[in-house]
Amino acid sequence: MGLFFKLIRPLLGFFILKFDRMTAPRPPFRTPEEQRKLDAATAHLTLYQLEACPFCVKVRREILRRGLHVRMKDIKRDPVAAEELLAGGKIDQGPCLRIDSKAGSHWMYESSEIISYLGKEYPLQGTNAETAKA
Repeated sequence: MGLFFKLIRPLLGFFILKFDRMTAPRPPFRTPEEQRKLDAATAHLTLYQLEACPFCVKVRREILRRGLHVRMKDIKRDPVAAEELLAGGKIDQGPCLRIDSKAGSHWMYESSEIISYLGKEYPLQGTNAETAKA
């Protein structure tokens, strides 16, 4: 049974990534000034993730849909990122959003919790929200 999953996992990952690329959401329209302000507001965020993980794909799609620029670290391809995640968050699992503040770092693991946080902190407003849905 273990061999079956070792063989099927790369194939499944391929299809997840292919589907993600074919159906990627479009970010909302913003003026360059609006985008600069938003980029500054998200500079304290880092997403620790795995490229073909469906939960990580879900979070990345939400980040793209909102037009956020969040630092991404792949914990499978970057051993330093994997060590950072384990040392700071204490769990070797993606997705994990690290939120840095003056008080320290907060490590948020569940994809639905991360998406909820992004929605509350960076809401789509006005005509930009309409553009994002198109």
